[in-house]
Amino acid sequence: MSRIYEIMVLLDNNVVRAGWKEAKAIATGLFEKHGGKVLSARRWDERKLAYPIRLRRRGTYLLAYVELAAGSVATLRRDLDLTENVMRYIILSAETVPAEELELTQAENAAGYLVPPPPPEDAPEAVEYEDAAVEAVAEDEVPAELAEEEA
Repeated sequence: MSRIYEIMVLLDNNVVRAGWKEAKAIATGLFEKHGGKVLSARRWDERKLAYPIRLRRRGTYLLAYVELAAGSVATLRRDLDLTENVMRYIILSAETVPAEELELTQAENAAGYLVPPPPPEDAPEAVEYEDAAVEAVAEDEVPAELAEEEA
């Protein structure tokens, strides 16, 4: 008996830089290898990770809906664990494929669709500062409050 599963896969950005279609084929190929029928698969987003995974600070997420036999999930998990280009994944049972996901997948599969390239791994993050004024004090200067205490 087959079910529909929602699968989110975090892919290594080095693979994504080589080409999105190839990176997508890595994950969808694993689903099909285990007897799954890919109903929808698309690039969800590229994001900075909360913590480094395999020395990577960024990753690209693939969101897929796959019809798969319940007995095949365990072997699929094992293959995902052993695949170097897959950094993390989550598999959830789903009732149906949302209509919006089908539309987004069709748009991604269209001939003119361009996937934005991921930023370089070492791209500096934007730093936001509060509007508070910051006073710089030279090493040889002593603030007036401290000078009074020392006296």
